[in-house]
Amino acid sequence: MNAESPKESTDAAANNAADEAANEAQAQQKPPVQISPKRVIVQFLSFLKDRLNLSDDQATPEETSDYIRKGVEFNGPNVWILIFAIFIASVGLNMNSTAVVIGAMLISPLMGPIMGIGLGAGINDFGLIKRAAKNLGFMVLISVATSTVYFFLSPISDAQSELLARTQPTIWDVLIALFGGLAGIVAGSRKEKSNAIPGVAIATALMPPLCTAGYGLATAQWTYFFGAFYLFAINSVFISVSTLVVVRFLKYPQKEFLDPVRALKVRRWIAAFVIVTTLPSLYIAYNLVRDSVFEREAGVFVSENFLFDNAQVISKTVNLDGDVPKIEVALIGEPIMPQVIENIKAKMKLNERLDGAELVVRQGAIKEEGLDMATVQLMNQNMKSGIIEDLYKRNEEVLQSKEERINTLEKEIVRLRSRELPIGDISRELHASYDNVREFTLMKNPVFTADSMRLDTVMFAYVKFNGRVSQEEKTRLSNWLQVRTKCDSLRLVLE
Repeated sequence: MNAESPKESTDAAANNAADEAANEAQAQQKPPVQISPKRVIVQFLSFLKDRLNLSDDQATPEETSDYIRKGVEFNGPNVWILIFAIFIASVGLNMNSTAVVIGAMLISPLMGPIMGIGLGAGINDFGLIKRAAKNLGFMVLISVATSTVYFFLSPISDAQSELLARTQPTIWDVLIALFGGLAGIVAGSRKEKSNAIPGVAIATALMPPLCTAGYGLATAQWTYFFGAFYLFAINSVFISVSTLVVVRFLKYPQKEFLDPVRALKVRRWIAAFVIVTTLPSLYIAYNLVRDSVFEREAGVFVSENFLFDNAQVISKTVNLDGDVPKIEVALIGEPIMPQVIENIKAKMKLNERLDGAELVVRQGAIKEEGLDMATVQLMNQNMKSGIIEDLYKRNEEVLQSKEERINTLEKEIVRLRSRELPIGDISRELHASYDNVREFTLMKNPVFTADSMRLDTVMFAYVKFNGRVSQEEKTRLSNWLQVRTKCDSLRLVLE
């Protein structure tokens, strides 16, 4: 083996260093890597797919089905739990207590059969649909009967705000039921069950509408009964539809029948149920959206066009029950000329969303003898909690202003009295004559004589000495104070 000479070793090291420098220079001269928009979009979609994947912590279809089927069952303890929960909710509605109503909704087992109907429709299990619908109907019957008995026996018959809130469904109730149902079935299909199911029961408010329906029966107020039952139907339908959609989206295995004729019959019944469930929900959603848009547009129109210097809108009501939508506006103050009202009606016809509606304007003029009875009744009917609260705040502000004025006047009275009676000058003169005076004050006060029933104003002088004072000094001090204050009646109090 030949040893490498020092010269050759030095040349090899120099060549290696030159190659490394060339490679580094070439790397620095490479253009920066350009990120294409397509690649960014693909990565973003992959990120979203990973974050929104429903397969994480997903239970098997059999586990989810068993979980929902257990909630469908309604016998034994569940019956008594429902009855007690209805009583609690009815008391909460009667007392206008939101916390009590929420507690009752947490206890209620109503969610089980509703989700069971959606699951049965999603997996073609007609037997599950029938059992869930039967149990739900029995639950509704018990709930309404229990609340009817309570409100029939309750001494409080006035409808509180918690009751009234369950009689007029809006588009927001549809959205709450839809997204609440989606949250409920997604949470129910996880291995680890969360508190989403009780949350859905609270958000969708299944129990309070049934209690309100019982209140309507007990008091023979059918508007409350049908309005509350309408809200319960909305919640039930959309929760079932949400469960059906998620079950089909997760591709749960559908029930297969050995008999082709029976399989076809079951599929037809399932399809009929889905159609019957979905079509009313679409119709309900359409009507609620239309009514909500009309009410909002009517409110904006009234706010923008009924602005007068000497008249004020005291109430605006939208009535959609009849064939023709009606907007009723009540004004108070100076009467508005008929021509002005006609111009407003003509302007309303130009609004596409309000075209075809009837505008009714009621005016109540303030006369010398006060408001006419019709206006007073209208004001009473349309007086809401916001107006009462506004009046309370105004009265509170007036009382606070009066208290501040009283305090200011009291301070002013004290200041004026101090100016009328030069207590400081008299005090210094008194100390110059009597070096043993410790405290001194003068004041005018009314004195009531019980025998003569006469009220006089008397000057009182209070003097406190360090030590005893002779009677002669007392008399001399009293005479001097009477002359100094120029007061005819003065009473000296010594201590």
